[in-house]
Amino acid sequence: MPEEKPLHKCTVKELREIAQGIEGLQGITAMKKEELLNAIRVARGITAVKPKDKVIETIGEIKRQIQSLKEERESFRGKKDLAAVKRLRRKISRLKKKSRRIAKQSE
Repeated sequence: MPEEKPLHKCTVKELREIAQGIEGLQGITAMKKEELLNAIRVARGITAVKPKDKVIETIGEIKRQIQSLKEERESFRGKKDLAAVKRLRRKISRLKKKSRRIAKQSE
């Protein structure tokens, strides 16, 4: 039997098929996706997993993070830890892209 994909990734049609197999569930065809998810989770005894809230950062916060990472990177350069330098360079690059994206949205 193939593994079932996570419930939140299932389509409404797939969720209805899953719900059909659960005894005592009624009104399945009238339910929306969230209602189906909750009904299936309750029937299976699964606690609802709340998605992470997106954290909105300001450009100033991101620039402070970049500055601290640059200082950390320099200390690793002195220690000749090239793997850590490479990791920090990538983090800095991602943060720069993020700050440019935020700046572009606020225009």
